[in-house]
Amino acid sequence: MTEPSRASRPEQPAKAGRSPRQRKPRRDRGARESLLAITLGLEAVMFFFPMLVTFGKHTLPPLVAFGGGIGAIVVLALASRLTGNRAGVWFGWLLQAAILATGFIEPFMFAVGAVFLVLWIYCFAKGGQLDRQNAARRAAAGEG
Repeated sequence: MTEPSRASRPEQPAKAGRSPRQRKPRRDRGARESLLAITLGLEAVMFFFPMLVTFGKHTLPPLVAFGGGIGAIVVLALASRLTGNRAGVWFGWLLQAAILATGFIEPFMFAVGAVFLVLWIYCFAKGGQLDRQNAARRAAAGEG
């Protein structure tokens, strides 16, 4: 015999002192945090292609090209989760400099790094502006 599916079972009342499992509410993220996280995520995705180029042009040995590329992808992806605090944002600035420095390995990365640096600066400035506007709007509405 097979056990009846859970969907066909009647709901059991919650035991005394227990509430049904509830999700923890998500932390509010500011515009700056979100925009900087998106930028680092895009850079992580982008880094796949320079990894292939340095491998294909034999600029670096295969192990170094793939190891460094995958390492950079992982670091950028993890850094995108840290943009909620000041140290994470500073780490993001350091990563922008590191991406620019990869131009010494593959010259086209100077242009790619410059584009992402401009995007990072724009997201940093515009995100801060949006956060200030939202804070003023909440204060005017009395939301504290």
